[in-house]
Amino acid sequence: MEKLDETLTMLKDLTDAKGIPGNEREAREVMKKYIAPFADEVTTDGLGSLVAKKVGKADGPKIMVAGHLDEVGFMITQIDDKGFLRFQTVGGWWSQVMLAQRVTIVTSKGDVTGVIGSKPPHILSPEARKKPVDIKDLFIDIGATSREEAMEFGVRPGDQAVPYFEFTVMNNEKMLLAKAWDNRIGCAIAIDVLKQLKGVDHPNVVYGVGTVQEEIGLRGAKTSAQLIQPDIGFGVDVGIAGDTPGISEKEAMSKMGEGPQIVLYDASMVSHKGLRDFVTNIADEQNIPYQFEAMPGGGTDSGAIHLTANGVPSLSITIATRYIHSHAAMLHRDDYENAVKLIVEIIKRLDADTVETITFE
Repeated sequence: MEKLDETLTMLKDLTDAKGIPGNEREAREVMKKYIAPFADEVTTDGLGSLVAKKVGKADGPKIMVAGHLDEVGFMITQIDDKGFLRFQTVGGWWSQVMLAQRVTIVTSKGDVTGVIGSKPPHILSPEARKKPVDIKDLFIDIGATSREEAMEFGVRPGDQAVPYFEFTVMNNEKMLLAKAWDNRIGCAIAIDVLKQLKGVDHPNVVYGVGTVQEEIGLRGAKTSAQLIQPDIGFGVDVGIAGDTPGISEKEAMSKMGEGPQIVLYDASMVSHKGLRDFVTNIADEQNIPYQFEAMPGGGTDSGAIHLTANGVPSLSITIATRYIHSHAAMLHRDDYENAVKLIVEIIKRLDADTVETITFE
């Protein structure tokens, strides 16, 4: 692999980190390492969400920029007497993208390599071959010959199993392929927003947050927003890229490289109209490209943030990403950089009067 620049090194470190919901420690440590130099204070909530605070104007409004630390993965639930592992999916998985994929089981004795297996097609009936394998019929093979041997390797029920994939810069160097873009890219955006506000006068207090357990119900967003009590919330996440074969514009409009997505609607939230207009006006004025997105299914951390206390005007800003919730997803570096640029411009303008105007829009 060619030498990675500073940004790519950070993105590699973030995506390489292993952290399914409830097991975010490694990803949190990486985010902390990168965000702490630009924060006045770094704390966590009781579930382990990372909260990095940067004060521009101490009595100004509180702005929350949240990416989630967790990635979809698996939890080991049983070890059978032949040493095969049964597992529970943690977060949304489609069985077709799981079979024969490599995973890493994180144990108290270190990492153990496994592969997701099933009954071979050669011995299935012609009818069964036509159907995707049920997730409940999959297992993880770690090359153990017995339960005792698997336990000697350190494997225990409750251990996390994480997709294994190497961070890759494609031949078109703007295209980046990695596991866990959902949602280490949101964590990277939060880090870079604080970094770009270093030495900048901003009329508010900014919180760059890495939330836990988003994939199983926006749980860390709920607890961290209770801790912060923000005045404005931004969920930064991945969205659907509609630019691969077979997808019509009616199903998904967005294209990689054409700017961050401004989410109008998803299953967790109707985005706040005043905030949405404020953001798109700034993007227009600064010539920052963006595209609109509406997702009838799925939600982001904004879904929990906007229901905090007596309500928080919130907006999701997302990155069009291909193949999410699989071992390898792809996104475009320009979209990431434009999202950072847009959020920094927004924060510079969010003083108390503006927040009040937006709130009652």
